[in-house]
Amino acid sequence: MELIHTFVERKTDIWIAFQEHIVMSATSILSAILIAVPLGILLTRFRKLAEWVIGATAVIQTVPGLALLAFMVSFIGIGRDSAVIAFTLYALLPILRNTYTGIIRVDPAIVEAGRGMGMTSRQILLKVELPLSLPIIMAGIRTASVFTVGLVTLATFIGAGGLGDLINRGLGMYRDDLILAGAIPAALLAILFDLAFRFLERVAVPRGIRL
Repeated sequence: MELIHTFVERKTDIWIAFQEHIVMSATSILSAILIAVPLGILLTRFRKLAEWVIGATAVIQTVPGLALLAFMVSFIGIGRDSAVIAFTLYALLPILRNTYTGIIRVDPAIVEAGRGMGMTSRQILLKVELPLSLPIIMAGIRTASVFTVGLVTLATFIGAGGLGDLINRGLGMYRDDLILAGAIPAALLAILFDLAFRFLERVAVPRGIRL
């Protein structure tokens, strides 16, 4: 009952924090997609660089979230910009790795068949490699989206807002209802992002490849 009362009493605060959380999460994930997918495609053409670049993004994930946020604040300042850049960097690895892996694992015989039909490198990429690797790429995007939504709760520590504000306030006041008022919407948002990208995958991936 106390939790329900908290949701009703603080519905305005929760809604504002929820919107802030969506904006930061969506911006970070979309930015990571726009960076990692083209970079992953490029690395399939320069495979000697792939290990170094993917390794660099893996190193970023070894840095604790608060430490990376503090590092961004020292250069950019407190607020949403620092948070979005930090969370974008965290989201790069699964998308980049899956894009690279998905494309290089396309059957070489299929690629050669495309070349034999007179297809250009661009046509092979768009009509053969990307469609066949799309399920793997989307799996990376879905993974990135789920943990990014969770990481965004740390944005409260640099004054960027989001549902982390409620969780942090609840921790400071030893109130489980406030912690859950922030944690439950964050968990629901992660599920919504995953479902949205799953739906996008079903729409984008040709039916024959899904089967």
